[in-house]
Amino acid sequence: SRHFPLPAVTVVISRPGRWIGILVLYTVHKGQFNCPGGGLLHSYLLGLLILLASIICALSALVYVSMQGTISNPGPRKSLPKILYTRLLLYFPEFIWAVVGAVWVSDNSVQCEKTVINGVIGTVIASWIIIVFTIIGVVIVFDPLGGKKTFYLPDGVSRNLESSQSGQLLYNVKSSATRVWEKRIRLLCCCIVQDDDHRVAFTSIAELFRNYFSDTDLVPSDIAAGLILLHQEQDKMENCPKEPEEVLCHSPSSLVTDDLDAELENAAHYMLFAAAAYGWPYYVYTNPYTALCKLNGDCCRNRPTDSDITGSDRHNFHFGSILKITGLQYRDFIHISFHNKIYEIPFFVALDHKKEAIVVAVRGTLSFEDILTDLSADCEDLTLEEVLENGFVHKGITQAANYIYRKLINDGILNQAFTIAPEYKLVIVGHSLGGGTASILAIMLRNSFPTLRCYAFSPPGGLLSKSLADYTKHFIVSVIVGKDLVARLSMPNMEDLKRRIVRIVANCNRPKYQILLRGCWYEVFGGDPDDFPTELDGRNQDALTQPLLAEESLMVHRSPSYNALEEESHLNSPPQYPRLYLPGKIIHIVEECSSRRLCSSDIKYTARWSNETVFSSILISPKMITDHMPDVVLKALNSLSQEHGSCLSC
Repeated sequence: SRHFPLPAVTVVISRPGRWIGILVLYTVHKGQFNCPGGGLLHSYLLGLLILLASIICALSALVYVSMQGTISNPGPRKSLPKILYTRLLLYFPEFIWAVVGAVWVSDNSVQCEKTVINGVIGTVIASWIIIVFTIIGVVIVFDPLGGKKTFYLPDGVSRNLESSQSGQLLYNVKSSATRVWEKRIRLLCCCIVQDDDHRVAFTSIAELFRNYFSDTDLVPSDIAAGLILLHQEQDKMENCPKEPEEVLCHSPSSLVTDDLDAELENAAHYMLFAAAAYGWPYYVYTNPYTALCKLNGDCCRNRPTDSDITGSDRHNFHFGSILKITGLQYRDFIHISFHNKIYEIPFFVALDHKKEAIVVAVRGTLSFEDILTDLSADCEDLTLEEVLENGFVHKGITQAANYIYRKLINDGILNQAFTIAPEYKLVIVGHSLGGGTASILAIMLRNSFPTLRCYAFSPPGGLLSKSLADYTKHFIVSVIVGKDLVARLSMPNMEDLKRRIVRIVANCNRPKYQILLRGCWYEVFGGDPDDFPTELDGRNQDALTQPLLAEESLMVHRSPSYNALEEESHLNSPPQYPRLYLPGKIIHIVEECSSRRLCSSDIKYTARWSNETVFSSILISPKMITDHMPDVVLKALNSLSQEHGSCLSC
């Protein structure tokens, strides 16, 4: 009952337009239905007008009632189910009338003017299109679990009841939920070839989604409203003046600044290799007007032999784009792989004569297979002699790193590279998924190549346990821009975001449509954050640690997330998903801009060494996605590198 305003408003806006169009058609051709079979067409249009008017009235009532009350106060919306059932009943005559219209229009005995017949055919086709899209929408939105997903038992009780009826019921509910998510994932990935690895990944990802969504009663519009409220609350806090001590603690020493400038210069150089790993999609994206012409002119030259390249590169576009982006020659490439499956991602190995390095560049997410690798977020053990504690790593990304490790070592690719350039150092780079894979690959190769360096650009946040993250500070540098979502993405952070959304949405005293409308205005045009009154206002800090009644209506009682609301344990996480961190030392680049929404083309950036705890919470921003894009990262690094160069010349 909380989710009806948005889809219903959309339909209410579109239906009157269709009703008016049919009315115009009926009025204009009213005197032309005297032909053979014209009575049937006349009856169809008249019946359709009456039916559409009834549907519009039902939808208008749905919208009006849905807009009453607040998200957690459904009392004013208690009549909504009756109106909804009325609307559902109207689907039957709508479907029957569409069938009747199709039969009458296709009847050869109808001998009316062609314009009349074409107009009626148009209305019949429109009716069927609406029916088909309605069925698709119901299939997507419908939750076959219904109220079953709200059944929870505490862990201790569930263990004691494993052999009992209640324990069996809990197991059946969880299994049903996993199967539902697995079917949805299979449907989304229906276009890719599926093998055993895919089936294992589907089950793992389905369990992840089941664990995350099973304990809340949030609909998509609730989540949108929560993100809007959190963004405005976050902006209010950012606008508050900082304490002098807080400003002083970020003033770096000259030694740290020199080290940072050197790393920024290296990062700007190696980011070209990480971006080039994306091939032609990145090159076309950054050069939309000239890329295709350049690639068509150059890509057929110097095509590598089959032994140098694996995987499909139709028309040589990928390799041609890599040459353009890096500025290297064909002879500088040792190995290029465009092979892409789940847990197997493309990479290339090249000689960088400018920095005297052998560069291994790993591609980021660019396919459905890569997304499945990203979402395989279970934890695996990675034990190292240098690390006393057992290290945990992201399962999917670790398997991708294992694949590249086997290629580099078992196939002799690195031996071949060091035979050509024995004095060169090894550098591993990547962006996004590639950055995470490069980091774990660097850990695996560290014993064999003690001087190696790794530059991970915008790597995923849930990557390494604390012991491994500390170990990698000696040879890995992570580069994060702004409020990048992926760098803050981990299961504990997602649980924290869910709890924050539940808390702020459940206790806001405004109707959801007001939150969404004002939020859209704020995101597009800016201005001051709205001061939405909530039940949290005026409560002392001790009281805020206890969930309110409104939160109980949105968070299933006795669920893990509900208990976490009571404990307010931000750093705690389920055993299956322990807290993982970014790899290595972290450079955080922040955009400086006087205008909040519309920045000038001359954007300035600042960079500083940061700590992994800074990325322990997801920040809401219109740029949380764009800050992750490789072209934005490269632009920021180039800007800082050029600024440092101009300062040195001065």
